[in-house]
Amino acid sequence: MSATTLPPPLPGELAALLDQVGARQRSDFGHMASDLKADGTLITACDRWSDQTLVAGLDRLYPGEGVLSEEGQQAIPATAAYWVVDPLDGTTNFAAGIPYWAISLARFEQGRPVLAVLDVPPLQQRIVAAAGQGAWRNGKRLQPPSLQVHPAGCASLCSRSIGVLQKLPDRRFPGKIRMLGVASLNLVSVAMGQTVAALEATPKIWDLAAAWLVLTELGCSLHWLRELPEAIAPGTDLGAADFPLLAADQPSTLARFLPWADALLAP
Repeated sequence: MSATTLPPPLPGELAALLDQVGARQRSDFGHMASDLKADGTLITACDRWSDQTLVAGLDRLYPGEGVLSEEGQQAIPATAAYWVVDPLDGTTNFAAGIPYWAISLARFEQGRPVLAVLDVPPLQQRIVAAAGQGAWRNGKRLQPPSLQVHPAGCASLCSRSIGVLQKLPDRRFPGKIRMLGVASLNLVSVAMGQTVAALEATPKIWDLAAAWLVLTELGCSLHWLRELPEAIAPGTDLGAADFPLLAADQPSTLARFLPWADALLAP
C-alpha cells in the first residue's frame, strides 16, 4: 500500500459512531427549527441529539476519559486524556438550509490534541489527523499547503473578524475574502489548501480543537492573538473563553496577514 493511501489511525468503532451521527444530521437537514441560546447563537434539536449521542458513545468506547462538549460539560476534565466535541459546527448554516457544517472531535493528552476528526456530513468527507503521523482526507494522505500553488489567493474571515477591514481602510486586504460560516472549516481550509489564511475572532475550544491538530500536522503557521489553549488546568470552565487565531499556509503568508490580526484586538 502506498503512502498516499495509508489508512488513517481512526478506530472502527469511533468511525461507526461518526457515521451514525452524520447520517442523522443529513436526514434532519432542512427539517429543523432552531432556538436561541443565552449567548445569542442558534441551537436545534439535532445539535442536542448529536451531542448526547457522541458523548454517550465516547463514554462507552473510552471509559474513564472525560468529555468537554459545546452543548454539555464545558470544563476541562480532570482525566489524563479527554475529548473535545462540537457536535454540529455551523448550526446557522444547518438551520438556514445551507449544506455546509461539520462534526469536530479531538482527543487531548497533556493539554494538546493527539487525534482529530473533522467530519463534513453534507459532503461525506472525513479529515483525520494524528499527532506525529500526518493528516488524511477520506483515507488519502494530505500534503502541506506550503507545497501547493494557490492562484486564487483566498482568505477566510469569520463574521466577527470582518470588521478589521474598517480598521485598516487605507490598506488593501491581501486576499480574496471567503466566509464559510463554520469556524472549524474556516481554519482547516488553510490546511486543505483552499485558502492561504484564516482569521477567527472568537473561536471556542470546541471550534478549533480538531482543526488545530490538522493545521499543525500539515506544517501551517499559527499565531494565537491571546492565550494558547494548551495545558489549561483541569476544572477550568471554557464556556466563555475565546482563543482568537490567525492561521496561514506558511510563515511569509502569516507575516502578510498579521497587521489585520493585530487590528482585530485593537480598540
